[in-house]
Amino acid sequence: MLDADTIRAARGEAARSGRRVLDVLEERSGLHAGELIARLAGTLGYRAATMADLERAQSAFDVLPYADAARRGCAPVRGAGGTLALAFGDPFAADLRAWAEERIAEPFEWLLAHPADLAVYLARHEEGLRAMDGVVDVKPQESPGERGAEDLSLVSISEDANPIVKLVNSTLYDAMKAGASDIHIESRAKELAIKYRIDGVLSQVALLSGREHAEQIISRIKVMSELDIAETRVPQDGRFKVTMRGGEIDVRVSILPSIFGEDAVLRILDKQALADRILGLTLDQLGFDQRCMHAVRRLAREPYGMLLVTGPTGSGKTTTLYAALSEVNRAEDKIVTIEDPIEYQLPGVLQIPVNEKKGLTFARGLRSILRHDPDKIMVGEIRDPETAQIAIQAALTGHLVFTTVHANNAFDLIGRFLHMNADAHSLASALKGVVAQRLVRLVCPHCAQEETPSEELLLESGLEKESVQGWRFRSGRGCGACRGTGYRGRKAIGEVLRINDEFAQLLVSRAPAPILREAAARSGLRPLRDAALDLVRAGETTLQEINRVTAVA
Repeated sequence: MLDADTIRAARGEAARSGRRVLDVLEERSGLHAGELIARLAGTLGYRAATMADLERAQSAFDVLPYADAARRGCAPVRGAGGTLALAFGDPFAADLRAWAEERIAEPFEWLLAHPADLAVYLARHEEGLRAMDGVVDVKPQESPGERGAEDLSLVSISEDANPIVKLVNSTLYDAMKAGASDIHIESRAKELAIKYRIDGVLSQVALLSGREHAEQIISRIKVMSELDIAETRVPQDGRFKVTMRGGEIDVRVSILPSIFGEDAVLRILDKQALADRILGLTLDQLGFDQRCMHAVRRLAREPYGMLLVTGPTGSGKTTTLYAALSEVNRAEDKIVTIEDPIEYQLPGVLQIPVNEKKGLTFARGLRSILRHDPDKIMVGEIRDPETAQIAIQAALTGHLVFTTVHANNAFDLIGRFLHMNADAHSLASALKGVVAQRLVRLVCPHCAQEETPSEELLLESGLEKESVQGWRFRSGRGCGACRGTGYRGRKAIGEVLRINDEFAQLLVSRAPAPILREAAARSGLRPLRDAALDLVRAGETTLQEINRVTAVA
């Protein structure tokens, strides 16, 4: 029983230990979170609210702004009859009652919710609400003046008086909160569309009426990127920095002229988030199946030669190379990389950023690296014949070269090298293996449900009904945790082609692709499609998703 004496004793212990009163009460009483809140609410004269109660209620942030409510750890909601209530998680916050009664004009009821439930509710509501929802109705302004680096938070955004600055900052804030990799700002005939690329897929988050908004928003982005505001006829590239939660985030900007004005794409490079992911990163954490992971690991530990990773933009190629380098990074080896840009600083590794404006290209940098006595070299991307030739020569002269090339699969990649005038004999001698990979979105665990795919979908996926007996098909309904998409998070799938003597001989003789595929199958190549189907079979993703990222065999 939670009587007054028990609560008083818990408050005293919490004050001495620096812990939360609720944690002390939960430990002393042995009650689970829901029962503890119910009993505590009864003792203190409040009504308890579960997570289900919060989800059923209608948010009322028109009464109390979200930024203020989140800062105080509370949430205004309305019940079925329209009655106002304030859900809060700390019944021992002495100043909360006075603050809320002063801010909220109409009568309201107090609801005690578990702090964890309240935090989830606020996070879900923020993802749906988005900071920009309060500023999409902007009016034309004069070109905004230049300001310093922006400190992005809901509080700072709500306090900004300039609606254009407010909208741009809100867009950045929301994108980072949602985990977007890119922001697309598209000018149309009579409106402006704002889209986020999340988990590799574009989704529209706002549509603003009026072309004048596009001009002012693009001007604001140019000011932040130190670009020419007056120039609207040629492409411009730039970058700027913002701070969020005390961390610095780089934003790369690409602006292109279009028939309706200018479009902008902002690439978000959250180095701290990447550092958190890369720190201690190994190949085990990328999601590859055991067979693929062990094959990549063996290739990364070769004494010399070339390891190529291929896939479309945003398929995780660089992360795979970072993971491989992290595993083979030993003090006795000299590792040098040349990248564009350097996304994360690897400890103990010499990293060189490409600077084409100053003449430091991949080819020129790679030549200099070879004079720096390296053991292992990573080339961020092979883009031209000169870089390809130097990389091959480096692999032939005792270095282990890690690099990426844009291609659809392992066989297309080899074809690209040959089209870049690479000597087939040298390529066959240098190449140790090719990794082709994709990132597949995973079914959201919060809203996953069992499903039975239609016969049309099975046929489209190259499957027969009899062959999928026992498979666990699942899909996401869509919820706040996945922003209504039904997917949350991604994992890597890959196919690994090891170059054996038979394949090398076929490569030298420039054998056609079907012959190469047969030889690769004999050497143990397992296609990307098979790895993707394994995820469907286990209920981790959907047929629609693997059809999006892999070709039907």
